Amino acid sequence: MIWTVMLLCILTSLSLSVAVEKAYADIVNREGKVIGKAELVEGAGGVLIKVEVEGLPRNAELAFHIHERGECLPPDFKSAKGHFNPYGKKHGLLNPEGHHAGDMPNVFTDGRGRLKVNLFNSKVTLKAGEKNSLFKEGGTAIVIHERGDDYRSDPAGNAGKRIACGVIRR
Repeated sequence: MIWTVMLLCILTSLSLSVAVEKAYADIVNREGKVIGKAELVEGAGGVLIKVEVEGLPRNAELAFHIHERGECLPPDFKSAKGHFNPYGKKHGLLNPEGHHAGDMPNVFTDGRGRLKVNLFNSKVTLKAGEKNSLFKEGGTAIVIHERGDDYRSDPAGNAGKRIACGVIRR
C-alpha cells in the first residue's frame, strides 16, 4: 500500500512539472464576427502560435502582430493599441537595433481568403509574471493588417488598417 501511494505521488509531481501553458484567441473581423481562431502554446524558448482564419483578402500578404492591449473593439481595433514592446525596441524584424516582441513574419492567404499558419515567437511567453508575458496587466491581442509589414518602418511597418483582431485568453 505504501508503495502505491509513493508511486502516485511521484507520477503526480511528474505530470505537474510537464504542464503546458496554453492560450487562445477568437479572431473577429471589422463587423465583430468570429472568422477564426488562434491557439498559443508555450514551448522551449518561446510561444508557438497556430492560426486558422477565413474571410480575409484573397491571395494577400498580410502583417501579423501581437498588440499591447487585450481589447478588440471593431471596426478599427485601435483599442488593441500599438505592438507589444516590453523591451522598448524599434519596429521591424530587419531593424538593426532589435524589434518589438510583437513583430511577426507576414502571413499569406489562399485564393479563398483563408489563412492557416504556425508561427513561433521567441520574444514572448505565456508564463505569468515575466516582463514579456502575453498575460500582462491589460492583456494582449493578435492583430492582422490589410497589407504586409515592410519589416522596417517605425512604429508599425506601413501595414495599413487593422482588419482582424483576437484577444489572447487562457
